[in-house]
Amino acid sequence: MLFARIVLLVQALVWCGLGVLYWVRPYEMANLSGMLLMEPSSVSDAQVFYGGHQFALALFLFFAVRRVELLRPGLILVVLIQLTLTLSRLFIAWSSGSGLEGDATLYGLLYRGGISVLALLALYWLERRKEVPVEPEPVEETPPQKIREADFEGL
Repeated sequence: MLFARIVLLVQALVWCGLGVLYWVRPYEMANLSGMLLMEPSSVSDAQVFYGGHQFALALFLFFAVRRVELLRPGLILVVLIQLTLTLSRLFIAWSSGSGLEGDATLYGLLYRGGISVLALLALYWLERRKEVPVEPEPVEETPPQKIREADFEGL
């Protein structure tokens, strides 16, 4: 469980950091991927959708690190989001012949792919550790005792 918690904590810290950076430095963060924020509405959209979403996901992962019953859902969330983003980036690069330019894009792709693999390994490890439920042994029922008159004497 420690490995799963570490994977979730790393991802939570990354999403938290990126979320805060998109809130406080939206222009710089958008420029890393070649986007230009030209209107105030585009700035607020970047802050909300890139910052807010990532921060909310980080909050869920922080909860998942602390609660055993949320470890699997947290890992599944990381795998679904990061693997989908990785495969989408690769598919777009393959189909359009571009999309992998820039160090930020390449490092992001490597990170997302790596954290996806680590989360999958953590899920696999958690599933292997899952204990097989053992049925309780049947308890022999004792026959009900007969009520005797002597039980009521002295009342």
